[in-house]
Amino acid sequence: MIITLKDGSRKEYDQPMSVLDIARDISEGLARNACAGQIDEKTVDLRTIVDKDCSLNIFTFNDDEGKLAFRHTTSHVLAQAVMRLFPEAKYTIGPAIEDGFYYDFDVRPLTREDLDAIEKEMKKIIKENPAIERFELPREEAIALMKEKDQPYKVELIEDLPEDAVISFYKQGDFTDLCAGPHLMNLKPIKAFKLTSSSGAYWRGDEHNKMLTRIYGTSYTKKADLEERLKYLEEIRLRDHNKLGREMDLFTTVDVIGQGLPLFMPKGTKMIQKLQRWIEDLEDYEWGYVRTRTPMMAKSTLYKISDHWYHYKDGMFVFGYDTKEELENAEEAAREIHGVQDLAMIENDADSNAYALRPMTCPFQYYVYKARQKSYRDLPYRMSETSTIFRNEDSGEMHGLTRVRQFTISEGHLVCTPEQVSEEFKGCVRLAKYCLTTLGLEEDVTYRMSKWDPNNSEKYLGTEEEWNKVQDAMRVILDEIGLDYVEADGEAAFYGPKLDIQAKNVYGKEDTMITIQLDMFLAERYDMYYIDRDGEKKRPYIIHRTSMGCYERTLAWLIEKYAGKFPTWLCPEQVRILPISEKFFDYADQVYAQLRKNGVDVTVDKRAEKIGYKIREARMDKLPYMLIVGAQEEQNHTVAVRSRFAGDEGPKSLDVFINDICEEIRTKAIRQEEPDKK
Repeated sequence: MIITLKDGSRKEYDQPMSVLDIARDISEGLARNACAGQIDEKTVDLRTIVDKDCSLNIFTFNDDEGKLAFRHTTSHVLAQAVMRLFPEAKYTIGPAIEDGFYYDFDVRPLTREDLDAIEKEMKKIIKENPAIERFELPREEAIALMKEKDQPYKVELIEDLPEDAVISFYKQGDFTDLCAGPHLMNLKPIKAFKLTSSSGAYWRGDEHNKMLTRIYGTSYTKKADLEERLKYLEEIRLRDHNKLGREMDLFTTVDVIGQGLPLFMPKGTKMIQKLQRWIEDLEDYEWGYVRTRTPMMAKSTLYKISDHWYHYKDGMFVFGYDTKEELENAEEAAREIHGVQDLAMIENDADSNAYALRPMTCPFQYYVYKARQKSYRDLPYRMSETSTIFRNEDSGEMHGLTRVRQFTISEGHLVCTPEQVSEEFKGCVRLAKYCLTTLGLEEDVTYRMSKWDPNNSEKYLGTEEEWNKVQDAMRVILDEIGLDYVEADGEAAFYGPKLDIQAKNVYGKEDTMITIQLDMFLAERYDMYYIDRDGEKKRPYIIHRTSMGCYERTLAWLIEKYAGKFPTWLCPEQVRILPISEKFFDYADQVYAQLRKNGVDVTVDKRAEKIGYKIREARMDKLPYMLIVGAQEEQNHTVAVRSRFAGDEGPKSLDVFINDICEEIRTKAIRQEEPDKK
């Protein structure tokens, strides 16, 4: 058999060989460091026997696939240790993930002391280095094995597999787990690991299932690499907006108000206010939008016309009936009488008394458009709104400000002729990129063209031909812009494809920050039209978009990006005046008045504390500027400037300082800190 290696070279063998044996034949060093293999694009265990011509790649820890095999093996060491210490536990799944691994257990919540004890047991197991064996069983025998071990979650997973499936297991000393692999040949390479945290996680991610205990960890071949990783984790923990935002008194949450319903404190409110005023002025005065203000709730009828009701109802806050069951019964009766597409009868159907808080604004703005007849001369008609919307998110999905049940977005809808779609879509991208650049976030995003899933066409309006047409049109637009994007099936809305601008939080979780979407169906659903040059009624195209996205999520992103050291224009407190003593309070008040007159957010610290203490505290509060005033400053009408960027900037004329900071705020400059001042 002929084996073609990654570099194009070939190896010829007269008999079957394991991947590990081939690696050993290439190099003893490669065999020592090998973690997994790849045969004809399929990742395999090093134990896998090669018995025919193929291409072969050998992965070490330096490769992503090698890291996954390495860390998945470590997750089994974790599970083995948990079962030794907590024999009553039931184990579920334990995959390798980016930069680590986790394993979910049906066991009591674990403390840091528990994790330390598990780590100690893991070290014992690695020192024992039990043999790792892979074996396969038919489905019924696999079920019997897991029942014998009293592991019901594994039984459930196997029962979901086809009846003729052959199931693979890995046995590691006294621990056996259902697993597809691949795994290391032994545990010796695992030189350094750490269990980083534990949390709750629903079985199979479904909030209706039991809450399990998830243990996170990471592992490396070298202790120095682990230490570097742990240092990085500590740094990002300090940037976590959920922690830092509370410490900075930007927002909080209260149990009696509800999960996913944050309270913005005065400082956080000030930041949201600055973002909102900026976006509204930008859209209204520079990008040609008209501003609307629409209700936060509506009858179910509104959402039914577009089909939002049938796609989103489970995620909506619905009221007007005593129980959800009463509403569903009324709906079912109405369907039997009228059919869900009979729009004339929907107005009078049995559940028309149901109301819902809006999960989106588009249907409302459509009626703003429809209020007056439009001609082609009125298009494009760009509507924008600072929209508060509501989503009944699963409790397990909510986190800080990134996923909440009430949030506000810079929402907009552009109604245009077919000939205008391309330029208007490009304009939406330019606006989004301008917002990102101004906030200093453009380099942190990726772009995704979110398409429909042709294998689940029942989830979407329209035909395959219509979807292919509009997706091809979007692809042409993105290519003309020169955007570097990926394509993803199944991520489109039910009524059209979209460009999603994605970003990751400090822990690597990706969220959609900004969306620009082509809508090819809802204009017809809502009977929207314009009078064309020929005097005929025509259906417009609609672009759904956000310019900056969700204010709450953007604030979370900014907190983590800047670790709380925001650009001056965004800071809720831009300047703090520090009088050296009570004698200079009057001059401090004069400086305060001049700054306030020029629109600067400023405070005066009149506490009876030493000036050194006040300076240190202002630094801890991450303020851009502090102005120290005493006898010399009062006499010369100056201020002694200390900044977060350059430290002691020395005395400045008050007029000069005001001019400088106002220019910095006006231009929304992002001033960099000098390295020795951080």
